[in-house]
Amino acid sequence: MKTGFVWHERYCWHDYGAFAGPMRNVYPVEPGHAAEHAETKRRIKNLLDATEFIERLTPVKPRAATMDELLAVHTREYLDSVKALSDANGGMIGFAAFVGPGSYEIAALSAGGVIAATDAVMSGDVDNAYALVRPPGHHAQAQTGMGYCVFANVALAVKYARKIYGLDRIAVVDWDVHHGNGTQSIFYDDPGVLTVSIHQDGVFPRNSGYTSETGEGRGEGYNINIPLPPGCGDGAYRAAFERVVLPALYAFKPQMIFVACGFDAGMNDPLARMMLGPESFRWMTGKTLQAARDLSDGRLVMAHEGGYHAPSVPFLALPVFEELTGERAPIENPMSALVASFPATELQPHQDVFVEAARKAAGAAAWRK
Repeated sequence: MKTGFVWHERYCWHDYGAFAGPMRNVYPVEPGHAAEHAETKRRIKNLLDATEFIERLTPVKPRAATMDELLAVHTREYLDSVKALSDANGGMIGFAAFVGPGSYEIAALSAGGVIAATDAVMSGDVDNAYALVRPPGHHAQAQTGMGYCVFANVALAVKYARKIYGLDRIAVVDWDVHHGNGTQSIFYDDPGVLTVSIHQDGVFPRNSGYTSETGEGRGEGYNINIPLPPGCGDGAYRAAFERVVLPALYAFKPQMIFVACGFDAGMNDPLARMMLGPESFRWMTGKTLQAARDLSDGRLVMAHEGGYHAPSVPFLALPVFEELTGERAPIENPMSALVASFPATELQPHQDVFVEAARKAAGAAAWRK
């Protein structure tokens, strides 16, 4: 397999300002660093370099998304406000979302990186692609940023693919541990885009991501949420995939699949309480890749989202690249044995209740009948 890889050093130069984890540095919070920071992305690139696995990937050069491309999702007023703050000293652009000096251009390069990956896959230059971009995008909505996200990277690439390549059916699978509320809002009434989010129930945003949120109007039934309780491991995620995600994909028959790929369901992440390890991400990637091969000529683009524990994130990400390429890195993954030693990672009875609720809600969609 020929796997495209999008990366640019400027992604690491996006500056959120002084936070303390997820909290703003407003008294009595002592200033520190944002949970979303460059290290969690750069370490993935560093591991690819150190293991020489980078040589098995095909570089895809990112470009900045144009104003017209950004306007396919975002309002002019919002884009103007982001640009004005970026040109000044930065500031808040929405709940838990911040831009620093120059962030507009970096965010446009992030969105454009996913678009470049889309072009590479659609042209046949690569079989699939991973865009290691920053800032992330799945919380951003048409008129506001949220949760570290500035522009809606995946949603913008979906709009681009539909316009430029005439695709009628595109699926977005979001396994970031936080609800993909921005992507949901953008396509909530659109039957041409199936949006599926598997996430920790209620962690972020609050009061978002319920199974009852299934779309509206012509888009009714085309939005699927799989909220899972804290503490879920490999068993719960496999059950959710096998009973909800994969049946929905095979019923919808997308012409292209995008994955909003967050690693914050990993067992060490500070912003969630899930228990996934490297082999879980390998398995989900493999199943999604097989679905893409079966349904859409293998067209699969993965765009980086969350993942906030810098030491472990690279070892959660490496199996994704291994699965995309069909090759293995010349190292033993230190995270695999660690996660395997933990108890109760198989599906638990109370977790099964959540999976079944999501399965019933998704199966009730009229288009599935």
